[in-house]
Amino acid sequence: MASSLREKQIASLRRMINLNAATGSTSVGSDTTFSVLIYDKHGQDIISPLLSVKELREMGVTLHLLLHSERGEVPDVPAIYFCQPTEENLIRIGQDFNDGLYSSYYLNFISPISRQKMEDLALAALQAGCQASIKKVYDQYVNFISLEEDMFTLKHQGSEALSYYAVNRGDVKDSDIDLIMDSIVDSLFSVFVNLGQVPIIRCQRGNAAESVGERLDKKLRENLRDTRNSFFTGLGTDTFAAGQLSFQRPLLVLVDRNVDLATPLHHTWTYQALTHDVLNLSLNRITLVEQDQAHPTARSKTKEYDLNDADNFWATHKGSAFPDVAAAVEAELEEYKKAESHIKGLKADLPGDDAIDLLSDNTAKLTSAITSLPELIKKKTEIDKHMSIAMALLNSIKSRKLDVFFETEEKIMGRATLERPLLEIIKDPDCGSPQDKMRIFLIMYLCAANMTDAEFNEYATALVEADANTKALLYLKRWKSLMKMTAGGGMSEYTGGVAKTVSMFSKLMNQGSALVVEGVNFVLKENKLPLTRIVDHLMELKNSEEEKEYRYFDPKLLRPGDTSGAVPRTRTPFQEAVVMVVGGGNYMEYGNLVSYAKKKSGTSNKRIIYGCTDVVNPEQFLDQLTKLGGEIS
Repeated sequence: MASSLREKQIASLRRMINLNAATGSTSVGSDTTFSVLIYDKHGQDIISPLLSVKELREMGVTLHLLLHSERGEVPDVPAIYFCQPTEENLIRIGQDFNDGLYSSYYLNFISPISRQKMEDLALAALQAGCQASIKKVYDQYVNFISLEEDMFTLKHQGSEALSYYAVNRGDVKDSDIDLIMDSIVDSLFSVFVNLGQVPIIRCQRGNAAESVGERLDKKLRENLRDTRNSFFTGLGTDTFAAGQLSFQRPLLVLVDRNVDLATPLHHTWTYQALTHDVLNLSLNRITLVEQDQAHPTARSKTKEYDLNDADNFWATHKGSAFPDVAAAVEAELEEYKKAESHIKGLKADLPGDDAIDLLSDNTAKLTSAITSLPELIKKKTEIDKHMSIAMALLNSIKSRKLDVFFETEEKIMGRATLERPLLEIIKDPDCGSPQDKMRIFLIMYLCAANMTDAEFNEYATALVEADANTKALLYLKRWKSLMKMTAGGGMSEYTGGVAKTVSMFSKLMNQGSALVVEGVNFVLKENKLPLTRIVDHLMELKNSEEEKEYRYFDPKLLRPGDTSGAVPRTRTPFQEAVVMVVGGGNYMEYGNLVSYAKKKSGTSNKRIIYGCTDVVNPEQFLDQLTKLGGEIS
């Protein structure tokens, strides 16, 4: 994983926009080919977090349009199509052929097009008489969405097709499951084509993750066998070569969401995860509704903010605890004010006509100040953005008392004694929304070793009185009893960190326009979440019961299937891993894995990529559990 997965996907997209020629300069010049980019919704989701409109323009893209929108004729400009090879998309492309919208067509499919569909497309081109205009047809193998250098998801728009609900609903058919599994395998295959590496696969037994592992092993094996068309040529397909290169190969850890249902419901404390929970961070973008405090009756303004690594403050602080972020925003603001005062001071200090000897010195200072202005303006925009986001988060923290929920959940997951009984929190009308109360109770229920029916019913009654939808309780009650029967308990042990602070969020005070942190004693004992603990056991090859629960596949070995002791396995701890959660992921798990990898990098250079079928915030996940509960009569 020399360069990141995100960088490799960006390189693939740049090559595609460059008409699949070698990528050269990205700026518009005399040799730039101007083009029209046409994508479907999934293609839009892939491009959106990676390339801005400005970057597309620099590469010569004059128009970018949705495939199924109304489009007019654009002569003498090549059209670059970027979409899934679905029946619906191919019919629309055929319609474009008939209408003669463009002078040349470059067709790029996100995942491979089947031979039958390719023949149908060729027939459509022949019937339209435009076969000479079709310059290239490519399978791009980029069927995943890169959100971070080390994080990807499979779907955004239409993600319900791969969601926890889709896999676990009561009326799901085998054919539906097959489609979901094949879609996940297709995307994971694209990930490893981009990484250029064949993984060693570990997957949990007896669930959707196992099915994905078996199918991916088969797909990789078939590709390695096809020496003329293999994407991994030169990596070695025999056991000897595989052994030679095994130290460079990544581990793929496939985990089912059912291994940990508490973390996706947890009220969180880090900037990125809190933004996702409270402000619904989506494809690295949030929408804020801002009210003018000076004119409360005025119409509220809607603002969109991009949150990615181009934003230095976000890149530095997205994994930090919110009180630390508030303090950092305040520090940045003070630094900006000092720089601004310095420039204003220079203006005031300009010498008169009689001080020509000082002029050159002051001119140099002014030149330096003017040079730094663009950077300063960019910094001010960044500060304003994060001030707005922090204020919006702080308002939610205060109105919903999220500090109470976070600290109580940390204690529940860390098996610590609660300072305030949970029933009291649920019954408090001023504490949180009905969804907040449902989330905290579900975490208590999932983490409790045993809860009597009388206790359960008492909580359920309190939740009904608090206006909470209790259908999710029906699903989790059934789920918990099934887990006990099938796996002797089956649920992960939680070792969540306990916050050693008293109402840390309530110490955040709003004074004027600035966020001020007053005496926050924020000491958080951050422990491994269940997913991170599983990854640690498998990467370090720890001989534990947890490790034995995971099947082992090596697609490079001549003999297919699970290797259970008889076939030699890799004995060296893994330095690189791709972690894939089937059934939805979240920024808490991502942040926890990033933190684990950083801690480990002191002794060894660990690199972990986190992937999931879809990214869901706690309220979205609660909605899925509620829908599943609604199916139980």
